[in-house]
Order: sequence, then structure tokens, then C-alpha cells
Amino acid sequence: MGTVAHILVTNDDGVQAPGLLALKQALETIGQVTVIAPERGWSAAGHTKTMHKPLRIWPVTLADDSLAYATNGTPSDGVGLVVLEAIPVQPDLVLSGINRGANLGHDITYSGTVAAAMEAVVAGLPALAVSLDTYAEDADYRLAAQAAAQVAAQVLQRGLPPNTLLNLNVPHLPLEEIKGVRITRLGQRVYRDVLIVRDDPRGQPYYWIGGDPPIGVPEDGTDVGALAQGYVSVTPLTMDMTAYPMLNELREWELTLDLWR
Repeated sequence: MGTVAHILVTNDDGVQAPGLLALKQALETIGQVTVIAPERGWSAAGHTKTMHKPLRIWPVTLADDSLAYATNGTPSDGVGLVVLEAIPVQPDLVLSGINRGANLGHDITYSGTVAAAMEAVVAGLPALAVSLDTYAEDADYRLAAQAAAQVAAQVLQRGLPPNTLLNLNVPHLPLEEIKGVRITRLGQRVYRDVLIVRDDPRGQPYYWIGGDPPIGVPEDGTDVGALAQGYVSVTPLTMDMTAYPMLNELREWELTLDLWR
């Protein structure tokens, strides 16, 4: 009989987020699950690592009365604390999510959800980031959780290459309307940010970055296109961000420095 896999679950929406609970419960069908997540939301935090203040961990009870751990750190911090053995857990796989809202295209550079998975990859662990394409407060995360558990089971069986994670995005549709799974590349996001300027009681300006949620270009073969067509999107991401096609072009520039002349 094989060893039971140990799965670490985290997120960027906070330890009591419904998406995290649904993911934890689905993953319990394939392995032993430990949860550590931020005490509050860290959406759009990116790959933030806390170096300037102490980090704390404490036990909390989830809505299903199970044990989890909360931290005052970021999503990346939670994974880092486990890797550094702040709690006695040695995970075989890390899942981050389920995020409220999709993480597509350039979103991955902002996403705390994806950043937590990246932190796992930095530590040599396979990882999967999971997001649901809705901002609805009453969203049902169960189908996305089941999809994540099925992909996670494949990762446990097959493994992932070094420096690689999977980014899973699920349309918020009834089961009968989800057409299947597509393996995709990153698509193009269109951000609609606006700057809101107001004055404080002393007459000094302050700023909010607001606007409508981003949209995307639904090109075939991309994560944006797959979701727009009703498919679950699975995108392999690599931590090696080298633009290989440009290496030879840069060499042709024959760059020199005149710093000492």
C-alpha cells in the first residue's frame, strides 16, 4: 500500500474564504491536507516576502470545524514558513486557491494566488494555482474544487518538471455547460484601471486605483479564450522568464560599456 500524499493548501483571499474550504475538502479525497493561509485578503499582492517584521502562526477553526493555521504574513510567507519547518509538515504538493476571480494572462504577475504556488516551486515542490472566474459573493466553488483535485491527482502521479507550476482557471458555469479541459498558453488581459483622486479632511489629496474588472482578448489557444468558450484552462508556467528568442538578437547589438572611459 502506497504512502498517503501530503498536500499543503493556501490562498490569497484569507483563511476563512469559501474557495479555500471547498478546495481543502475536495483534496481530502486524494491525500492528507494541511491548510495555512493569511488572516486577511492579499489579492494583487504578487510575490511578496516579509522581511521587515516578525511573522506569526496560530491555529484556527474552519467552517467545517477542521483545524487550519493562519498567519499574519502573505500567501508566499505561508508556504515559506512551512518549507522552513515552522510547523511540522513536509508537503508533497502545494495548491493555492480557489481564488475569487480568474488569474489569466498578465494577472499572474499580480496574483497572490499564483505567487504562493511560485514560492512552492522555488522550494522544489510541485504546485498548482486555482481560480474561479467570478467575483460573486455567493459563488459555488465545488466544481472548481473537484477539477483541481483531479488535476492534483495527476500531478502526484506524474510529477512536474523543475521550475514549473500549473495555473488552473475554471469558468463559473453549471456542470452541464462546462465543455471540457483545454491546455493553454497565457492570453492577453485588458486592464481598465482608473485613478480616483479625493481630498482628506486636511485638504491633502489621496488616491484610489479603481475601475472595472479586467477583460481579455479571447484568442484561440489561450487561457482567456478557453474560459470565454466554457472550458477549464490549464496553463503550464515556468519560473525561467528568459526571453530565449531575443538572446541572439541582443548578442548582435555588441553591447559595450563606457563606464571607465
